[in-house]
Amino acid sequence: MIRLGFAIVRGRSMEPTYVDGDRLLVAHGARPVAGRTHVVALPDGPHGPRPVAVKRLSARVPGGWWAVRDNPDEGVDSRTVGAIPEADVLARVLVRLPRRGRR
Repeated sequence: MIRLGFAIVRGRSMEPTYVDGDRLLVAHGARPVAGRTHVVALPDGPHGPRPVAVKRLSARVPGGWWAVRDNPDEGVDSRTVGAIPEADVLARVLVRLPRRGRR
């Protein structure tokens, strides 16, 4: 069953596609699609849990999905943490919502 929800982008790892503060409409339970952006749970880091993140799924690989950031100079992705298990792909981004006061 697909449920709609919202996500707010924090950080710069998905620039220029999304910028800090962008609001996204997401579909929980939607089938992952290579090439599309998704909300994923990254594995814990050396300093503890990481927040959920928006990443682009580039390919299905052994162990799950390869999830990458659009901004190579910022953030964490599969190049650091390896494949993201399918269960940790939490939602597919459907659309970025318009910001108030911005056209």
